[in-house]
Amino acid sequence: MSRIRKLPIKIPANVDVNCSGLDITIKGKFGTLQNTIPAVLGLEQIDGSLILSLKDQTRTNRGLHGLYRTLINNMVTGVSEQFQLTLILQGVGYRAAVQGKDLTLNLGYSHPVKMLIPEGLSVEVVQNTTINFKACDKAALGLFAANVRSWRPPEPYKGKGILYKGEIVKRKAGKSGKK
Repeated sequence: MSRIRKLPIKIPANVDVNCSGLDITIKGKFGTLQNTIPAVLGLEQIDGSLILSLKDQTRTNRGLHGLYRTLINNMVTGVSEQFQLTLILQGVGYRAAVQGKDLTLNLGYSHPVKMLIPEGLSVEVVQNTTINFKACDKAALGLFAANVRSWRPPEPYKGKGILYKGEIVKRKAGKSGKK
């Protein structure tokens, strides 16, 4: 059983936390995030840390306790440090470019793929095949990266596609490897 839900959330010096009822707002140098916690949880700020408490001990509520503790911790980390994710385009002719508020991808289709970059997310193309994403909201960052990746997921025969940095694609032999 996970004990993460019981750990206090440390608040850095440059982060401002405002709790009003069930709403929590966290401000830092990279942005502002807000969330609403369920009524079965209580939140208190003591000595530069947040402590999330549980009012009713049921299995579902204990799961919510751990979930919201992690969500609030991600909010604090995001506004103080930002999250970063890197995608690598692997394939002949695959390129990326940022044009204004659009991310343009050439992925072997007959047309370039244009995606609108969401607010609060910064995209930087290093070389032509490496894309760095930065955001304070971890969920929005992961969702946008997954949407970009869905245009060309990695395939196991030639290893082409859009990969996360450090991802290893398990290769298959193909037709000739059947003998």
